[in-house]
Amino acid sequence: MQAVETAPHALRYRRVVAKFGTNLLTAGGERLDLERMANLVGQIARLRARGAEVIVVTSGAVAAGRHRLGGARIPGRDVVEKQVLAAVGQSRLMRAYEDLFDWYEIVVGQTLLTRRDLTDRLGYLTARDALLGLLAAGVVPIVNENDVVATDEIAEARIGDNDNLSALVANLIDADLLAILTNIDGLYTADPHRDPTARLVPRVEAIDEAIEALAGGAIDSRSRGGMITKLQAARLATSSGTDVVIANGHVPDVLVRLACGETLGTYFPATADRMESRKRWIRAGMSPRGRIVIDAGAARALAGGKHSLLPAGVVRAEGSFQPADLVEIATEDGRRVGVGLTRYSDTDINTIRGQQSSRITDLLGYSYGDAVVHVDDLVLD
Repeated sequence: MQAVETAPHALRYRRVVAKFGTNLLTAGGERLDLERMANLVGQIARLRARGAEVIVVTSGAVAAGRHRLGGARIPGRDVVEKQVLAAVGQSRLMRAYEDLFDWYEIVVGQTLLTRRDLTDRLGYLTARDALLGLLAAGVVPIVNENDVVATDEIAEARIGDNDNLSALVANLIDADLLAILTNIDGLYTADPHRDPTARLVPRVEAIDEAIEALAGGAIDSRSRGGMITKLQAARLATSSGTDVVIANGHVPDVLVRLACGETLGTYFPATADRMESRKRWIRAGMSPRGRIVIDAGAARALAGGKHSLLPAGVVRAEGSFQPADLVEIATEDGRRVGVGLTRYSDTDINTIRGQQSSRITDLLGYSYGDAVVHVDDLVLD
C-alpha cells in the first residue's frame, strides 16, 4: 500500500468532481501518460484520506484505443472508427485507473453514461442513486461517456463532450466543486500560444457573450472539447450551485490545492443556490426538443422567477414537441431565457399564442392549465 500524505490546509470543498481531459492524460502525446495519471490518482487518495469524496470524469479512451491499434485506419465512417477506438481503449483506460488506485487500496467503479440516460427523469434518478451509492460505499466512480453506443455524441454534435458530462455529473450529485483540469492555465484574454500579451482571467462572475468570445476554438485536434465547451460546462454547473475552476492539471498538487480553496486557474463562483431535485434535472436537460419564442413583456415577467409563461406572451413555437417535453424559452432576438417542461405541444402553442388563457379551451377543445410552462417546471438562465 502506498503511503498517503496529508496537506496542512483545511478543505473548503468536500465533494469534488474532477474532469481529466485527453491532453492532460496523454501529456500532449499519443498514448496515456501513466506517470501523469499516477500523480492525479495520488492527489485523489490524499483528498480521500482527509474526508473528501471525489468522482472522476475522464477522457482518454479513444486515445488509448488508437495507441493500442498502432494508429491503424479503421474501415468505415469516421463515427465507426471512433466507436472501435473507444471499445478497444475503454478497458485499457479503466485497467490503468484500477492498477494506480490499487496502490492506495482504493476501489474504483466504472460508470458509462450517455446524454439520453440523463434527459429521461427515471434515468436521471437511477444514475444519481448509483453514483451516490458508490460514494457511500467508499468507491471512486470513474465516469465516461459511452462512446461505443452514443453515436450522436461521437459525431461531435456538441452534446457529447466530457466537459459538459462533468457538469451533468456535478449536477447529479450536488458537488461542491467541479475542477476541469486541462493542459493550459485557464481562460485567457486571447490564445496564449499565439498572443504573448494574453492574460489569464482569474475570476468570471458571469458567462456572457464577451466571455464566450474569449474561448475561441478547440485546444487542438486531440481534444473533442476546447475552451468553449468548458464554458458551457461552467455555466451549467454554476447555475446549479456548484463552484467551477478551469486549471492546469500539470500544476503540482493542483487538485488538493483547489479543494482547499487556493486561487488557481480561472474560478467561476456558483451563481445560484442548490436547486431542489426536479429543477436540477430540468437544468441538466441539454437536449431540448424545441423552442418557445416569447415577447419582451413575457421575458420581463419571467425574470423575477415567480411567474409562469402564459400563452399571451408567446410569439411562436419552433420545432416538434409534445406535452412534458423539455423546451428552450428565448426572446425574439435569440437570447435564451431558460428551459422548462411544456404543457402543450408545438401545434397547440402555435394555435393559442398571443391569446388569453381563458380562451385555451375554446381554441383547442381542451385545456392542460392556464400556463404554457408552469413556474414549477421552469428554470431560468
